[in-house]
Amino acid sequence: MDDITVAVSNDPTIVTLINDYGFPIVMVVGLGYFVYFVWNFISTEIEPATEKMHMQLIRVIDQMRMLDQDLIRLQQKVDTVLEYKENEKKRGNDE
Repeated sequence: MDDITVAVSNDPTIVTLINDYGFPIVMVVGLGYFVYFVWNFISTEIEPATEKMHMQLIRVIDQMRMLDQDLIRLQQKVDTVLEYKENEKKRGNDE
C-alpha cells in the first residue's frame, strides 16, 4: 500500500504543481510551452508553404504579363486590319 501512495505522491500532476509552485507560475510555464509550440509550427510548416506559394505567385504574375503583352499585340493587329478595311472602303467609294 505504501508503494501506491509513493507513486501517486511522486506523480507531477497539474494539481500538485499548482500546490507546489502556485497557479501563476504553472500558467506562465504552460503559456511558454504554447508560444514555443506555435512558433515551432509556424517556422516548420507555415513558412516553407508560404515560400512555395510566393514562387508560384511570381510565376503567375509573369504569365499574366506575357498574356497582357500578347493581347496588346493582337489588338494592334486587329486595329491594323480594321484600318485596312476602312481604307479599302474609302478607295471603293472614291472610285
